[in-house]
Amino acid sequence: MDLAPGAWRLATPVFLLAVPATLLFAPLGPLLVLLGAFVLWFHRDPHRPVGDGIVAPAEGTVSVVREEDGRLRVGVFMSPFSVHVNRAPLAGTVREVEHVPGAYKPAFSKDSDRNERVRVVCEEYETVLIAGWFARRIHPYVEAGDDLDRGQRIGHISFGSRADVLMPPGVTREDLVVDVGTRVRAGESLTGPLT
Repeated sequence: MDLAPGAWRLATPVFLLAVPATLLFAPLGPLLVLLGAFVLWFHRDPHRPVGDGIVAPAEGTVSVVREEDGRLRVGVFMSPFSVHVNRAPLAGTVREVEHVPGAYKPAFSKDSDRNERVRVVCEEYETVLIAGWFARRIHPYVEAGDDLDRGQRIGHISFGSRADVLMPPGVTREDLVVDVGTRVRAGESLTGPLT
């Protein structure tokens, strides 16, 4: 099983704590081993085929489809059971990677628009990785000047949240093949092929 970078760094202390915990209170050891295994499972990074058009930046449920300053925003909410490795929705060159401090509201709520986020800005579009109430760590893998392929891994969010795409100008709701409530995998098509 492939894992997101840093997964073992988070899981190892939990596994190490299981040894003394077992000696002090036997039932606690196996629980810590299970917790460590959950941390590794949470940070899994499976292969995903890449679709046509603009693809989903995350695995989960489409929770946002709205017009914003003349452009379309599509957001994917990641539940605790989703894969949390995020992908580039289109090819492009990264112009900016910006960390924006903010709150930690539940990622499925409207208030999450004010949460901590990392903006990955490319020429024609923007991907926004948004922390949730439990997620406190966004790990971008890219920096300004990087050339991205559609579906390329661009980061992960430890323990939660949402990934949004601010679509290129000219993309409309009619171009979408998903709607609010649609379950998607990272790399799956959000739109039909672009002309």
